Amino acid sequence: MFAVIKTGGKQYRVAENEIISVEKLPGNPGDLVELKDVLLIGEDGKTPTVGTPVIDKAAVFAEVVDQTRADKIIVFKKKRRQNYRRKKGHRQDQTVLRISGISPTGTPPAKKAAPAKPEAKPETEAQAKPETAPKTKAKAKAAPKEKAKSKAKPKAKAKTKSKTKGKE
Repeated sequence: MFAVIKTGGKQYRVAENEIISVEKLPGNPGDLVELKDVLLIGEDGKTPTVGTPVIDKAAVFAEVVDQTRADKIIVFKKKRRQNYRRKKGHRQDQTVLRISGISPTGTPPAKKAAPAKPEAKPETEAQAKPETAPKTKAKAKAAPKEKAKSKAKPKAKAKTKSKTKGKE
C-alpha cells in the first residue's frame, strides 16, 4: 500500500517503513505524527483512491526519527556594473520521519508488542547473587598547577632618524 501526502508545501509518495525528510514538524524523536493531507491511496493491482483535493478520514502515521537541518545553500545576489554583491548562506530545518502506517479510515496502527524473553534461572546460588566488594573512590592528588611565568620584554622605543635640512 502506498499514499501520496502533502506537507510543507511539497508532495511525497510514501509506503510503510520508508524514511523521508520533510519540512520541520513539531515533535521530539520517538513521537507519533499524524499527516491528514492524503491526496491518494493505492495498492498494487487495484485502482487508486484519489481525493478531491484530499481523501476524507484518511491519514498517514509516522514516527519522528530526528530533527535535523538540510545542507547549506548559498544565496548570491549581484547587479552588474553597480558594484552590488551580497552573499548569504541558509540551512533549512527538517524532520526525518519513518512511515509506520497508512490508514484509509484514520485509525492509528496498532503497536507491535515485542515477544517477551523468558529469564534464565540461575543454577547455583553463587550465580544468583554475586557478592562484590563495595567500591571506594580513591581520590588521586593532582599535581599543583604551575603558573606560566611570562617574561614580558619591555617594548623598544622607536628610534627616529633626524634629517638634516642643510648640506654639510
